[in-house]
Amino acid sequence: MLLVEKVDRVAVVTLNRPEAMNALSRALRAALHDAVVALSKDDDISVLVLTGAGRAFTAGLDLKELGQDPKGLGAANATGAAENPVIAIRECPKPVIGAINGVAITGGFEVALACDVLIASTNARFADTHARVGIMPGWGLSQKLSRTIGVYRAKELSLSGNFLDARTAYEWGLVNRVVEPDALMPAAMKLAADMASIPPETLCLYKSIIDQGYDLELGEAMELEHRLSSANNREVTPDMVEARREAIQARGRTQ
Repeated sequence: MLLVEKVDRVAVVTLNRPEAMNALSRALRAALHDAVVALSKDDDISVLVLTGAGRAFTAGLDLKELGQDPKGLGAANATGAAENPVIAIRECPKPVIGAINGVAITGGFEVALACDVLIASTNARFADTHARVGIMPGWGLSQKLSRTIGVYRAKELSLSGNFLDARTAYEWGLVNRVVEPDALMPAAMKLAADMASIPPETLCLYKSIIDQGYDLELGEAMELEHRLSSANNREVTPDMVEARREAIQARGRTQ
């Protein structure tokens, strides 16, 4: 139900329950957690690409399974990374690119929002159906969505349950770009390879600075950047800068 393929320094993680629209069963959530933890510790991997098999990215929690669970909808408010895929992705120190191949619904929408970058197929659609199911989001959608696309647009989506198509998602700033279905994985892999060409420790530190600062007021975030940047930059020698400058110039001539 979860596929992991390693290509150079990139790991492609595919949710593979196409017959169930990649619904996040307990077993799939655990498998995703285990894979992300393992890849986070894998020194040969710098970037993850998360996608889905078939016509869905993921339809969110497996409501059929939850309907038979005596614990009810407890998974919707799970605070452990093995039960909550948003936490598992958020705790990954390496960049996670979401290659949104199809529908991302409710909990699936929350999983998409947990990624660092989103590239969408023209087949992608997003929907928050929490209100229509009669439950409240517990994986961060009510807070992250409004910070991403603005509070008025977030309310429009969440309080209607309507679908958002890929082109509008791009116009609203939800996704980085939209490509044709057959170009989705090549585009995601190209971006992942670009990121993977950065020294791993630099890549992880920069992601961490952005994420930590995003949760703070601007003044506090600036202080955070100064503190972490100063500690890092003290370790960078002039020779290291010169070597990397030459590499940057060479790369610029080929792009």
